[in-house]
Amino acid sequence: MTHAHRPSGAPDKPVLDGLEAKWSRRWEEDGVYAFDAERARTGPRDETFSIDTPPPTVSGSLHVGHVFSYTHTDAIARYRRMRGDNVFYPMGWDDNGLPTERRVQHHYGVRCDPTLPYDPDLTPPEQPGKQQLPVSRRNFIELCERLTAEDEKAFEDLWRRLGLSVDWSRTYRTIGTEARALSQRAFLADLARGDAYLAEAPTLWDVTFRTAVAQAELEDRERPAAYHRLGFHGAGGRTVLIETTRPELLPACVALVAHPDDERYRDLVGTTVRTPLFDVEVPVVAHHLATPDKGTGIAMVCTFGDTTDVTWWRELRLDTRPVIGWDGRFLAEPPSGVDAPDAVAAYARLAGATAHTARERIVALLRDSGELHGAPRPVTHAVKFFEKGDKPLEIVTTRQWYVRNGGRDEELRDELLVRGQELTWHPPHMRVRYDNWVAGLNGDWLISRQRFFGVPIPLWYPLDASGAPDHAHPIVPDVAALPVDPSAQTPPGYDAAQRDEPHGFTGDPDVMDTWATSSLTPQIAGRQLADPELFAGVFPMDLRPQAHEIIRTWLFATVLRAHTGHGTLPWRHTAISGWILDPDRKKMSKSKGNAVTPADLLLQHGSDAVRYWAASGRPGTDTAFDTGQMKIGRRLATKLLNVGRFVLGLGGGDLGAGAATEPLDRALLADLADAVEEATAAFDDFDYARALARVEAFFWRFCDDYVELVKARAYGDHGDPAARDSARATLFTALDTVVRLFAPVLPFVTEEIWSWYAKGSVYAKGSVRSVHRSSWPSAERLRAPGDDAAVLTTASEVIAAVRKAKSLAKLSMRAEVGEVVVHARREALDRFSLAEADVRAAGRVGAVSLREADGDLRVEVRL
Repeated sequence: MTHAHRPSGAPDKPVLDGLEAKWSRRWEEDGVYAFDAERARTGPRDETFSIDTPPPTVSGSLHVGHVFSYTHTDAIARYRRMRGDNVFYPMGWDDNGLPTERRVQHHYGVRCDPTLPYDPDLTPPEQPGKQQLPVSRRNFIELCERLTAEDEKAFEDLWRRLGLSVDWSRTYRTIGTEARALSQRAFLADLARGDAYLAEAPTLWDVTFRTAVAQAELEDRERPAAYHRLGFHGAGGRTVLIETTRPELLPACVALVAHPDDERYRDLVGTTVRTPLFDVEVPVVAHHLATPDKGTGIAMVCTFGDTTDVTWWRELRLDTRPVIGWDGRFLAEPPSGVDAPDAVAAYARLAGATAHTARERIVALLRDSGELHGAPRPVTHAVKFFEKGDKPLEIVTTRQWYVRNGGRDEELRDELLVRGQELTWHPPHMRVRYDNWVAGLNGDWLISRQRFFGVPIPLWYPLDASGAPDHAHPIVPDVAALPVDPSAQTPPGYDAAQRDEPHGFTGDPDVMDTWATSSLTPQIAGRQLADPELFAGVFPMDLRPQAHEIIRTWLFATVLRAHTGHGTLPWRHTAISGWILDPDRKKMSKSKGNAVTPADLLLQHGSDAVRYWAASGRPGTDTAFDTGQMKIGRRLATKLLNVGRFVLGLGGGDLGAGAATEPLDRALLADLADAVEEATAAFDDFDYARALARVEAFFWRFCDDYVELVKARAYGDHGDPAARDSARATLFTALDTVVRLFAPVLPFVTEEIWSWYAKGSVYAKGSVRSVHRSSWPSAERLRAPGDDAAVLTTASEVIAAVRKAKSLAKLSMRAEVGEVVVHARREALDRFSLAEADVRAAGRVGAVSLREADGDLRVEVRL
């Protein structure tokens, strides 16, 4: 029989290809994702949903991990918009800091030399060579800004193709004028409160970048090493053996330390010994951090080999004998105490050498002197690295700026732990990472960096008659003058000629740690300085989405700055994403060289398919990179197109859900109502994966069972016109609901289908210009008293048995069936009776017999 379909806006052969370009352009032209700033300024706060979107680091290209986590955020943003919220969803670019400097150095073949003058006609090398061209600080910063602008454009293009529903008119840069002014203002506020302070102290130092590194930027890496056993000389000819993996630091030795309960060395504590090779007298002291069962049980304290050395040096008030400079090489002059002729000669062998070379040389000297006992013992141990560096960190004494973070203040630490309890975590177990980090802090936040492309420390220092800076009395700029660059601008009351002259001034040469700016993203995005009314309408924000590995940096630092600066949390919720793992179950990242560039994936599979894979990853859970899942997502999107075309060809959009009167149709809508409720609850809990799984489960049941069951009735092949219209109304209602349920995850295909029918549709309220501005489905509108979803379940079981029998007999699904016998309890048989006509039509069944029986439903099919 030939069926006449009603006219529909659907094309004859709908395809997925090209939807991204089509709808991205249309969304931008129509302002679909525009944020209503005036509504936020004047309306109730609970009508605005604000997101502290992570600003990606602009240093090359995005990888598939970015696509993964940003899809999660976008799904939440789209859901909240459909719930009627005024969604504040800006995008920022984290463009200052070491990653950008490193990329500029490699891309242009240059390095920054602050001593050089500015060259307005500088042209970087066309083909960067092995030797990098030195350029002035200003030239270097200009190159950084040029390259980041190019990268940001490429990032935006990819984000648009992915379908992020960002308001692109509200983009910010962490190196932009407003961000610099706000960062400097926050620093000055910290300074005024006493939370920021300058101190000269041992500092973790990256010798490659020649900058200080904060505790939050550290990572341990396993490295091969060797224990060397050295003999110190005690009174009465006693030899005291210690084991160390860093014998090159012997000239920096200031003490030996043993545990106070270690009887082997109790008589030594309080005496002195002399160092091998350098013959320096050092005390033997006791401290509870000494480990009796490690090595010989007694250790040498050097300034500085590791953070434990720093603890011993500080708590035991030991001398300082630094030997390693900012460049990672041994200083030219020996430290204090190394003054005997033989000792000076031995140190001369080390001067100017790297730590590795110095180790080889000092081991040879110790072997020749007979003070190396036995052969070195190989070992593998954890060594601290800067997370972006490739050489072990050293500890040098420098003057740096710190911000109090609870590391040395129990009261502040406890307050920050309470903030962690007040914050709602998704998933909840991620809070333990925050708690462990705060509880384990061992020092304040070091925020100054000896770099160039960043937010300058906004201070100058007066110089005395000898030209020495007075760091205790910094010159503070007027807040209205921010942002300032002390290396280029003059402080109040001075002129440019007084720079670096006696009785003049000098600018602080350092910039802030990039996290010192990123910790203020709610204030920067909310435009605290430029638009305080808007800021009041979006802060504290509703959501901070981010990855779990930067809880210790970005999340903690943002909580700290909001707590001390505003007396509040920066947001109410945080949603934590996991990592993307490669086939070897290792984290994908650009630094590890195993990351996948997403542009090709989006082209090959389509944006909706890639988003489907991403949204299938549960919150806080590491997820395997899986193109197979993307293929499943593409099949889902294709099925949506095809079922949409079929349903819309039948009509029913002008009937309304109230026209659904048949029991099987009401059962489908009851099941759909359950799906809406469960998906809504999942999205409210920021669990996009659970919402997607529930909607998808309903959709395939709808396609595989319900559509096939009611197709003949919808065509009018059986039943009266009211029964036909009931099927058509149900099919349309289900399609419209499913399209909106899928919209947060599959924005392109759902917008395409919506465009086929929404305009002029009574049910869809045709004035809505996009599915993404339509209302989220309501379970209440779908339910009616007496609906029984089990009617569909029973009918599905019977038709499945019919299909299975035909398949086993290798018959066409269109083959006739002589008789179907249904064995079931009375209530199941009654439910089947309500759908019997549809089952018979769908399965081409001749006779049906119902037999009451205990146990589960059982079907006999007689072909």
